[in-house]
Amino acid sequence: MSKYATGKWAYGISDRSGFRYRLHDMRKEWNGLLVGKDEWEAKHPQLEPLRARPDAQALRNPRPDSEAGAVSVSVGDNIFPAPQNKTNTIGYVGQVTVVIS
Repeated sequence: MSKYATGKWAYGISDRSGFRYRLHDMRKEWNGLLVGKDEWEAKHPQLEPLRARPDAQALRNPRPDSEAGAVSVSVGDNIFPAPQNKTNTIGYVGQVTVVIS
């Protein structure tokens, strides 16, 4: 099995410029190029796309508005009464005339 060269006699050629550098002074870039220390560039953040996350659609623990009018709801055989602190509301809409002929 062969050995790799080490020490002060090991040189490498830059993949970007073709200059000769000491092998221990060379660095590998994110795209696989082996370049000298003065030529090395970090990967730009825009090359890493953000992971898409879904938008929130619902609330975790929803509660009805306490100011809204109270209404009793029936679901199946169960009847849920209106809260005890309900307010009575009276409204008038003009006059109504009923004619029976």
